[in-house]
Amino acid sequence: MSARPVALGVPALNEIGLPELGTLLIVASLVAMISRRIGLPYTAGLVLAGIALAFLPVGANLPLSRELIFNIFLPPLIFEAALQLRWQRFREELPLTVVLAFLGVAISALLVTAGMHWLLGWSWLGAAFFGVLIAATDPVSVIAAFKEMKAEPRLSMVVESESLLNDGVAAVGFAILIAVAEGGGLSAGGVATSLLWTVFGGVAIGAAIAFVVLTVAGRTEDHLVEVTLTTVIAWASFLLAEHVHASGVFAALAAGIIVGAIGPQGSISVAGRQHVQDFWAYAAFLANSCLFLLIGSHEAHQPIALVSGALVAGIVMTLLGRAAAVYPLAALFARTGLRLPATYQHVLVWGGLRGAVGLALALAVPANVAERGAVVVVTFGVVAFSIFAQGLTMPPLLRRWKLTGAADAEH
Repeated sequence: MSARPVALGVPALNEIGLPELGTLLIVASLVAMISRRIGLPYTAGLVLAGIALAFLPVGANLPLSRELIFNIFLPPLIFEAALQLRWQRFREELPLTVVLAFLGVAISALLVTAGMHWLLGWSWLGAAFFGVLIAATDPVSVIAAFKEMKAEPRLSMVVESESLLNDGVAAVGFAILIAVAEGGGLSAGGVATSLLWTVFGGVAIGAAIAFVVLTVAGRTEDHLVEVTLTTVIAWASFLLAEHVHASGVFAALAAGIIVGAIGPQGSISVAGRQHVQDFWAYAAFLANSCLFLLIGSHEAHQPIALVSGALVAGIVMTLLGRAAAVYPLAALFARTGLRLPATYQHVLVWGGLRGAVGLALALAVPANVAERGAVVVVTFGVVAFSIFAQGLTMPPLLRRWKLTGAADAEH
């Protein structure tokens, strides 16, 4: 996703000192142990712990910025998720997930924009910023939640794949709105070009970096070198794509799929494969833990009560926008082999969680947008509702609909 140029450096990391980082790691470990023992979803436990940290001295100045989210946390999370994807299954569901991701985000963003403008009197520009950034489901929240819930394989594939793909339209929409806010003009050709470059430019960059680095990796059987080279692939693909206005998410997604599909065929040694898998599992755990703790810490400081009416409107419009996208688009595939059962559609609507990506974009809304402060606060509120209300109710809903288990149910 690329809304504006992102520097290849990572100065935001320097804002977290060693004491703060140590505290985050200790709290993350304790939350993981307690959550599994009491059956609390891990991400919800992390956000609650982050809220508690906000009232302690160590949690007072923990940073949360677009640069920190995009430069540090997203590359390993997207790459690890892509590394676990099975290419054949991903390809089979691609027509469905592409339609849900691209058309779905557009439909949802338009509905939310109109709702926030008419219900709250927000300017079209401010409402549009909120509509675009909240329309795309968050891959970080979705993948973390569905891995933990052990949903059916096909359901997990559809939900997770769509969350990874649906950043394309949101990225282009956000970039267009940035241009409008800065006094730029719009053209159909420019929008189409931006969309194509965001998607295919990101995929091309991720694929090129993965192929080049895997060629180098094939010349060694040192598992430490192999792990290091996959680390280079993850961050280089994401950050380079962002730097040239393409989608870092698509770049890391393409790179991870290629490493997962081609790496075991000779580029990564037999002995090194398990080391690579274990390293990325730990990297994803670490990034997820720190990110959701930081989200919780900043949730505690949001003046939610001051925008309670706007928050209710934001939550309702977000859910209505999601429903208006999922149900009609799923109906297009009702007579095909990609048909989605009604329960799958309900999960896509209620399980379309929001999280770090939406917050990162909210924090990047230009200061000259009149509703910027309200957009940030309402986004934090919608994310909190998503994590607690939607995230906590999804496991019992999956069990009720018999959508958990190791094998696909026939529908």
